[in-house]
Amino acid sequence: MIYLDHAATTKTAPEVVESMLPYFTECYGNAGSIYKLGNESRMAVIRAKETIAGTLGAEANEIYFTSGGTESDNWALKAVYEAYRDKGRHIITSKVEHHAVLHTCEYLEKQGVEVTYLDVDGDGLVDVEQLKRAIRPDTILISIMYANNEIGTLQPVKEIGEIAANHGILFHTDAVQAYGQLPIDVAACHIDLLSASGHKFNGPKGVGFLYISKKAKIRSFMHGGQQERGRRAGTENVPGIVGLEAAVKRVYCSVEDSFDEIKRKTQEEKCSCSLIAKREKEIEHERMLRDYLISRIEQEIPGAMLNGHRTKRLPGNVNFSFPGVEGESVLIMLDMQGICASSGSACTSGSIDPSHVLLAIGRSPEEARSAIRLTLGVENTKEEMDIVVGELARIVGKIRESRL
Repeated sequence: MIYLDHAATTKTAPEVVESMLPYFTECYGNAGSIYKLGNESRMAVIRAKETIAGTLGAEANEIYFTSGGTESDNWALKAVYEAYRDKGRHIITSKVEHHAVLHTCEYLEKQGVEVTYLDVDGDGLVDVEQLKRAIRPDTILISIMYANNEIGTLQPVKEIGEIAANHGILFHTDAVQAYGQLPIDVAACHIDLLSASGHKFNGPKGVGFLYISKKAKIRSFMHGGQQERGRRAGTENVPGIVGLEAAVKRVYCSVEDSFDEIKRKTQEEKCSCSLIAKREKEIEHERMLRDYLISRIEQEIPGAMLNGHRTKRLPGNVNFSFPGVEGESVLIMLDMQGICASSGSACTSGSIDPSHVLLAIGRSPEEARSAIRLTLGVENTKEEMDIVVGELARIVGKIRESRL
């Protein structure tokens, strides 16, 4: 099997699984209990917050654990509206956001919120000048993703954050595809809320986090007990949280770093060293494979159209349209050869509608339906890319010939 769908999910790393196991069978106490067994779980949760906060330049009490990116996005948008609706009811987002943001915006529109959906250019980039013009006195939130989950384009997050800060507007970014891939400094980028999900960077499924800046005065999302300082009720998923921390440390922390050493580093040191040498080499490997795959596809498959920015994109993301074929047919035939790929977001699998992201960058419905996404991981090899290009060229050619 050649797995090229890392944007959908990643294999849980062995050390992550190993870190979780004791919290199923030995340290299984409820983190809300006062006895020793419960305290062990509570301390594990606290340590995980400290580790994650250290990678963002945040404080531990600004990290809230969730079930993943979708919950984090929902929490960010709905809670900001509830807390700030007396100030205004206008939100700005983009037309290429994940459906966790777009569908939440649609829900909020039914509650009386006005949403401005920004256009993007042919590479998927938000126009910051259009963003500035969209800001109104009643704008309470700007929500723009860090990196697009379909075409991999990286948004000018720092510039957007500065604009939001200068206007006194909260800024949320869906960083589900970026966290674990790129160094992120929430202070330097003026990010007030940030969503992330563990299974995108070799952590377990069903656990993620929402960073909430202390300046964002938002309310509870789930009501019940006093977990997460009363903002998100429910018994903590301690094994998942421990696994999430292990995945974070695998990416962002040197193996010799203790928790205290991580906290003592200046933010400049964290930013310059946040992706350890091993992971930097992994990312460079993914980027090399990405560029090699793009080059070979463009050379060997006539009419192939690269989707997304050529350089301002995630290191492992490749997305092409192949006019004259159906992307779903290509995926089925690739699967028959043991190659796993996708046509876009796993959350929209089975939808007959063309990708809203590809339509937003100017692709026709037919071109959008002909697209496939190949997302790479560190275990992929150049030899696998050669196999994939050969099979892809054969399949696209066969489908096109059958339609003549």
